Amino acid sequence: MSELNKDEEAQSQWELESKRIQEIKNPTESNVEVPEPVVESTPEPELPEISINTSYEERPSVELNSAALLETASDAEVNSRISFEEFTDEKTLISHDALGNKQMKIKVLEVSDENPPMKWKFGDRVKVTKILITIKHLTTQEVEEGEFDVEAIERELQEKRHYTSTNRWIPAEDIKNGYVVGSKHTRLISDAAALDYIVF
Repeated sequence: MSELNKDEEAQSQWELESKRIQEIKNPTESNVEVPEPVVESTPEPELPEISINTSYEERPSVELNSAALLETASDAEVNSRISFEEFTDEKTLISHDALGNKQMKIKVLEVSDENPPMKWKFGDRVKVTKILITIKHLTTQEVEEGEFDVEAIERELQEKRHYTSTNRWIPAEDIKNGYVVGSKHTRLISDAAALDYIVF
């Protein structure tokens, strides 16, 4: 019996110790007094009165005119538009020098009335006589322009050197909006470059 009492006392002491540990870990409201926060009452700011007009009668009425929305451009403007086939990219009209420091565009000013030989073989071609060359220096953004009589330069080179490499016959489809496509530029300026009229 004495051993049972000892076990009961030990168990009760263990229970008391575990309760104390529980109270230390989780304090209850009865053990710990928490001070109530003090709230100061501040006066509410006075807001200005805003009058909202809910009547829509005063607003000007907007009438949607479907005819005005569906109006298209005049026939003259429509005819002046470029079709997709006629559109030419600016890059195709520009050629670059070997170092990439200059750009060149060639505009056709005058063509010959001469009929091209062997039209069946080479297609429609135009014999160019005068051109306007525009050179842009990419480093300085400087632009130079010069008019060249390609026919006169060709004759001069034949007299001085007895040979010319200029081919003034340009396919008609390689002239876009009055400018020669960049791939045909060397055909037109080779004699002028040989005589040092142009450095490109």
